[in-house]
Amino acid sequence: MMSRTVLVTGADGFVGRNLCAVLSTMRDLQILRYDLGNPPDELPRFAAEADFVFHLAGVNRPQDPAEFKTGNADLTSHLLDLLRAVGRRPPVVLSSSIQAAIENPYGVSKRQAEDAVKCYGEETGSPVYVFRLPNVFGKWCRPNYNSAVATWCHSIARDIPIQVRDREAPLTLVYVDDVVRAFLDALDDQVQRKDGYCFVPTSYTVALGQVVDLIASFKRSRQDFLIPDQGDAFARKLYATYLAALPEQEFSYPLKMNVDDRGSFTEILKTPDRGQVSVNISKPYITKGDHWHHSKNEKFLVVSGRGVIRFRRIGDTAVHEYFVSGDKLEVVDIPPGYTHNIENLADTDMVTVMWCNEMYDPLNPDTFIEKV
Repeated sequence: MMSRTVLVTGADGFVGRNLCAVLSTMRDLQILRYDLGNPPDELPRFAAEADFVFHLAGVNRPQDPAEFKTGNADLTSHLLDLLRAVGRRPPVVLSSSIQAAIENPYGVSKRQAEDAVKCYGEETGSPVYVFRLPNVFGKWCRPNYNSAVATWCHSIARDIPIQVRDREAPLTLVYVDDVVRAFLDALDDQVQRKDGYCFVPTSYTVALGQVVDLIASFKRSRQDFLIPDQGDAFARKLYATYLAALPEQEFSYPLKMNVDDRGSFTEILKTPDRGQVSVNISKPYITKGDHWHHSKNEKFLVVSGRGVIRFRRIGDTAVHEYFVSGDKLEVVDIPPGYTHNIENLADTDMVTVMWCNEMYDPLNPDTFIEKV
């Protein structure tokens, strides 16, 4: 496959950084990154070398409204004129906005940029891809700028108060990885279109209050250990966005270790439908357990130390033993109806990762004491 040279304007912006991170993994591409930090004379040189253009540069929060035109419409026209001047006819992806349909200075400037790209495509016969994007969320988005989601993630992670005027107001969102994937589809002319515009196939329309409540639950998860439903695509992507917004000095957080003379028991995470995970530490030659469950079931994985897990079916006398060690990792299922225990057989602590199929319910513990 022949190598292609790809120009990305706005390469240091939110979407640009995410796009370039993926493009950099593609061996058949050379990336030309252009942003405000580049000398202006680099753009003509880049335009002369480009086989494909992702035009993401633009202005959306200027101090002077006149900058909307210069940073959006005029910059786009200038880039296209440079391509024409050197006889290049590369395909062009334009990152536009749904606000291009609105009669405000920003929307008008984006619509003018769209018109310039469409005209370039008609004149040259080159493919052009105009994406009218709704609100984009994801890692590396700048808070307190143009993304409410980025601002809420940043603020809630730092205990900064937020305001939501209308919790029921709908917000249409696309995730930055889905945006990048749609942009990359343009490289192979495989984009999806509707009403003359390209679009990101996966989007989410959610109430503002729902978004804020989800982010707040992510904050609480360090105390209640309840992780978001990873089967819900929006919650999963929003959680990733929240984690990327954490202060770098706060990536870690302490856990409550329930300690006694036998060792300790520490919960790590919980889910409403997939159970919970904990870590059990047993001191040398200590036995823990000697109980059984009607329906509750568990999995034990000894990751350090050496011990034995014993079982006896309720009503029987035969005892079954499973010798376990951190030197040979294997999971032992703890079926219901069997009283069981775990004994540390060594003179060092034994560490066991435990999964239980349900969160502990003090009103229905389903745990009955009986020695193995």
